[in-house]
Amino acid sequence: MKAVVLLSGGLDSSTVLYQAKTDGYECYAISFDYQQRHRRELDSAIAIAHQAGVKEHQVVSFDLGQWGGSALTDQEMDLPQQRSLEQMSQNIPITYVPGRNTIFLSFGLSYAEAIAAECVYIGVNALDYSGYPDCRPDYIEAMQKVSALGTKQGREGQGIEIVTPLINLKKTAIIELGNRLGVPWEKTWSCYAGGEVACGVCDSCLLRLAAFAELGLQDPLLYENYSNYQGD
Repeated sequence: MKAVVLLSGGLDSSTVLYQAKTDGYECYAISFDYQQRHRRELDSAIAIAHQAGVKEHQVVSFDLGQWGGSALTDQEMDLPQQRSLEQMSQNIPITYVPGRNTIFLSFGLSYAEAIAAECVYIGVNALDYSGYPDCRPDYIEAMQKVSALGTKQGREGQGIEIVTPLINLKKTAIIELGNRLGVPWEKTWSCYAGGEVACGVCDSCLLRLAAFAELGLQDPLLYENYSNYQGD
């Protein structure tokens, strides 16, 4: 059995890769260089794919920064910092990248059909405070219909399943799952900023740090502002 795994190098997608392996699939990872501010995550994706022993790892390059629309692709837009979980949950943030998961899943479905894979794994999460529209169950249901109608496999009754093992899990539950699966957290990357050390103040860093702290665990990543977040 074959599975394509969308691998950003982050905490969620790395857990999904290890879950796909545990589910018995031969894994083919695909990552995306879309000129994101945090391209550092690609180093983590490569390291995770290597350690997980994937069959093949593709890195697809295209430029979403040329039309902007997101703080992750437009360097002139400021990243949200030091926001509370309540603030994060109020609106879809400026870190949302227009159409990103639709683009990613389109590549993933194409890759899957080309290698005759049964499914595409993606680490979307509907409970994350970011509330991105392309991480929700109704969106995945719609994309599953696209897979059934827009692929040869789908039309011939052998549709490519979109698998979302984390969609209803809290971040703490994802970390607990990753611990059971043996995910090497020290190789992952979650920070939205473009530095070599995680900033510790962007939404993604804060969500990650909060989850590790709630579990009473030490996040193995280095953080520029780690001690401030811990209240030291």
